[in-house]
Order: sequence, then C-alpha cells, then structure tokens
Amino acid sequence: MANSTSGNATKTKSTHPVSDKVQSSLHESVDTLAEKAGSTEERLRDAAHSGSENFAAKQQEVQAKWEQSAVKKYATENPIATAGIAFAAGVLLTSLLRRK
Repeated sequence: MANSTSGNATKTKSTHPVSDKVQSSLHESVDTLAEKAGSTEERLRDAAHSGSENFAAKQQEVQAKWEQSAVKKYATENPIATAGIAFAAGVLLTSLLRRK
C-alpha cells in the first residue's frame, strides 16, 4: 500500500517541468489567439453591417434619381428610338474595340 500511495503522490507532482511549461505557454497562446480572433470577427461583422446599410441607402438614392431622370422618361416615351440608339452605340463600341 505504501507503493500505491507514493505512486499517487508522484503522479500529482510533475516530473516533466519543461513539457508542463510548454503546455502552459501553448494554452496561453491559444487563449490569446482566440480572444484576438473573437474581437476581429466582431469588427468584421460591424464593418459588414455598416457597409450593407450604406449600400442600401445608396441604392435607394440611385433609384430615386433614376425615377426622376430625363433618360428614363425618354426611354419610356420612345422605346423604339431608345433601342435604335442602344444598337448604334453597340455597333460603334464594337468597331472601336476591334481596332487595336
């Protein structure tokens, strides 16, 4: 019985101080990394949310400008002329791009 008691006392006392120190250091490093990753994720989420809100506001602004646009009014009133203008612009652009 004395052997088992002394064996238990030996198990609770560290016999590998270097590996224990490395293990402790690694645990601290992982904890630090987890904290930094968490704060970075939070900042990214905030930035994405803010960007999304800005995009939605800008989209509404552009939509409002388009609704009041003279181009939209002309295109709605003259669809055949608008298609002809678009076709001519496409032909012109294609001929310019083919020339190198």
